[in-house]
Amino acid sequence: MAAAAFGIPVAESLSSGGFQDPNSESGRAIQILTDKFGQSGQQMLIVVTAPDGANSEQARRVGTDVVDQVQRSSLAFNVTSPWTAPPQSAADLISADGKSGLIVVNLRGGENDAQKNAQTLAGEFVHDRDGVAVRAGGAAMQYAQINNQNRDDLLVTEAIAIPLSFLVLIWVFGGLVAAGLPIALGALAVVGSMSVLRLIACTTEVSIFALNLSTALSLALAIDYTLLIISRYRDELAEDGDADRALVRTMVTSGRTVVFSAVTVALSMSATALFPMYFLKSFAYAGVASVAFVATASIVVTPAAIVLLGNRLDAVDVRRFLRQVVLRRHDPLRLTVEEHFWYRSSKFVMRRWAPVGFAVMAFLLLLGLPFFSVKWGFPDDRVLPTSVSSHEVGNRLRSGFAHDSATAVAIVIPDARNLSMGEIGRYAADLSRVPDVSAVSAPDGTFVNGHLAGPPAAAAGMADGSAFLTVSSTAPLFSEASDLQLKRLHEVAGPAGRSVAMAGVAQVNRDSVDAVTDRLPLVLALIAAITFVLLFLLTGSVVLPAKALACNVLSLTAAFGALVWIFQDGHLGALGTTPSGTLAANMPVLLFCIAFGLSMDYEVFLISRIREHWLAYRPAHPTATEEHAANDEAVAHGVACTGRVITAAALVMSMSFAALIAAHVSFMRMFGLGLTLAVAADATLVRMVLVPAFMHVMGRWNWWAPRSLVWLHEKFGISEAGEASEASEAHAKRSEEGSSFAQPLERQVEVASVVSTSHNGRPIEASVTRGG
Repeated sequence: MAAAAFGIPVAESLSSGGFQDPNSESGRAIQILTDKFGQSGQQMLIVVTAPDGANSEQARRVGTDVVDQVQRSSLAFNVTSPWTAPPQSAADLISADGKSGLIVVNLRGGENDAQKNAQTLAGEFVHDRDGVAVRAGGAAMQYAQINNQNRDDLLVTEAIAIPLSFLVLIWVFGGLVAAGLPIALGALAVVGSMSVLRLIACTTEVSIFALNLSTALSLALAIDYTLLIISRYRDELAEDGDADRALVRTMVTSGRTVVFSAVTVALSMSATALFPMYFLKSFAYAGVASVAFVATASIVVTPAAIVLLGNRLDAVDVRRFLRQVVLRRHDPLRLTVEEHFWYRSSKFVMRRWAPVGFAVMAFLLLLGLPFFSVKWGFPDDRVLPTSVSSHEVGNRLRSGFAHDSATAVAIVIPDARNLSMGEIGRYAADLSRVPDVSAVSAPDGTFVNGHLAGPPAAAAGMADGSAFLTVSSTAPLFSEASDLQLKRLHEVAGPAGRSVAMAGVAQVNRDSVDAVTDRLPLVLALIAAITFVLLFLLTGSVVLPAKALACNVLSLTAAFGALVWIFQDGHLGALGTTPSGTLAANMPVLLFCIAFGLSMDYEVFLISRIREHWLAYRPAHPTATEEHAANDEAVAHGVACTGRVITAAALVMSMSFAALIAAHVSFMRMFGLGLTLAVAADATLVRMVLVPAFMHVMGRWNWWAPRSLVWLHEKFGISEAGEASEASEAHAKRSEEGSSFAQPLERQVEVASVVSTSHNGRPIEASVTRGG
C-alpha cells in the first residue's frame, strides 16, 4: 500500500527521451547549436497547405498568423517560414507543386521537454482554418505522438491481455482463487517497481517506456513463479498427504529454483545499464526492480497464501464444474508420470533424436537467415500510422519539397576564433563538392558545387567564438547514398585544421547505432558469462551451460530473422506498418535481453528438475549403459514434471506479448511479435525437442566438469534438492582421470510400493519416498 501510494504518480517524474547518446559527436554539436545559436536538435515542422497555393493571400494570412503566435511563445527559440524569410531562403520552404509552405520551429527544452512543448504549441495553434490545412510534424512532434500512441495502445493491449491471461490461468490452475494469486503478486511487483523508478528518477533521467516493461515483466514472472510453486506443492501434497511437509518440500525445491531463476533474469536485464542512452538504462532499473519484487512476493506471499487458504486454494474449480455439470463426465484419473504426454514425447524425441533434432535446428536456422542482412536505423515518423499528422508531414517532405530538412547535416566549428570568412568559405566550398550535396549554407554565403551561389542563409552563423554551417542533401535518409555522403563529409578537412562536429538526423542515427553496436559485444559477453557461471553453480556441469547458450542464441536468431524479413524487408505487408528499410537499433537489443532472461527462466525450471531426478535415478556404481539409461530417464521425468508448467507459462506470457501486436507504433508491434516468437520457440521447439535430443546424445557427459572446477561447485554450488554437496569416492576416482561428473552424494531413499487397487478396471499405482 505504501509502494502504491508513492509509486503510482511515477509517470509525472519520467522522461520521454533517452534515444540519443549524450556523449556522442551529434550530442556535442546539438548542445552548441542550442546554447549559442538557438538551433535545437528538436524541431517542429508545420505544413500549411492551401488550394490556391502557398503564396495565396489566404495561405499567407494563416501562415503568418501561426508564425506570429509561435514566436510570442516562450517554448520556441525562433521560427522560419516562407512568408517571413528572405526570398532566397523562402524558395526552399515552398513545396514543388507550390501548394504548401513549411514553417520550421526550433523548440526549447532539449530532448526531454521539447516533445511536450511541441504538443502544447500544436494544441494551441495548429488547426485548420479558412479552408487552409495546417499539420504539425518534425522530430519533436513525432516523439510526442509516439508517446501518446503508446499510452493509448498500452490501455488497449492490457484490456486484451489481462482477461485472456486470466482465462488461461483458470484453465491452468483450476480454481478462481488460485488463478487470482499470480495477478495479485504481479500487482504487488508493479507498484513496487514503480516506487523504485520514482526514487531513481529523483537522481537521474528514467524513460517512461520503462513502465511498459515493468507491467509486462512483473505479470509474466509472477505467473511463472506462482505456477511453478503451486504445481510442485500439489505434486508433493498428492505424494505425501501432509500439507506442512509438502509446503516445506516445495519451498526447499521450487522456492530455491525461483530465487535462482530471478537472479539469472535480473543479471541478464542489468546488462542494458552499460549502454549510454538512458532509454536502455531505464529498462535495467525496471527489470531488476520488477524481478526482485516478484521473487520476494513469490517466496513470502505465495507460501503464506497457501497456508492461509488451505483447501480453499482449489475453491471454485471451473474445470471440475465444466466436466461434471456441462460435459457430465467424471474427474479424470491421476496419471502416473510415464503416462503423461510430456514423458512420452521426450522418449519419442530421444529415440529419434537425429531426424527430429536436425529438422528443428534447420527450421530455426532458416528463420534466422534474414538476420544476416539487418540494417540498423533510428525510428522516424514512419513508425506511426499514416493517419497521424507527423507521418503525413514526413511523407509530404520526402516527396513534395525539393529540400527535405530531415536530410540536412548541421556542422559546428566549436572553436572558430581567429578564423577568417575566407577559410570558412573554402571549407563550405569543399563540402559542397561532396556527391548528393545540393548546397552548403555558410556565414558568408551559400555554396553550390564549390562556388559561391548566393547570400548567407538563416541556417548558418557565428556566435561566441563558434560557427555553424548547414549542408543540404538530396540523398534519401537511411539509404546507402546518405551513409556514403556522411562518410565523405567527415573526410573533408576542417577550416585551418580545426575540429568540427556534425549533427542532423543522419549523424544522430549513426551515433545512436554506434553507441549500441560498439557496446553490444561487451553486453553479450557479460550476459553469456553470467549465465554460464550461474548454470554451472546449479548443475556442476560445463556442458549444460554451453548447451543453454547455444539453444538460446538459436531461438533468438530465428525470432530476429523473422523481424528483419517482416519489418525491414516489408514482407507480409509489414503487418500493417510502413517499412523504412531499417530496424530501430534499440528495440532488438532490449528484446534480446528480455527474451534471453525469460529463456534462462525456463532453462532453470527444466534443468533443475532433470538434475533432481538424475541424482535420484543414477545407480551408485553404474555401467556406461546404466548411466546412459539413468540420464534418459531423468530427462524424461524432468520434462514430464515441468512441461505443462513451462508450456502454460509460455502461453500466458505469449498472450501478453502478442497483445502488443495490436499497437499502432511499428517498433512496439515488432517488439511484441519478436517476444512472442522467441518465447513460443523456446518453450516448445527448444525446451521440449532440442534439450531432450541433446541430452540423450551427450548421456553421462551432460554432467561433466574439469576436475579444476569440481571443488568450486562442491564449495559454492547450488542444489535445488537442498542437499549438501559432498565429495564421494566416485568424485575422487574421476578426478584421478582428469575430469569429473560433478554431483553431490546421492541421498539414501527407501521406496515403498503400494499395492495397486482397481478402479473401473484400471490399476492405480503409487510410491512413497521417505528419508533422504
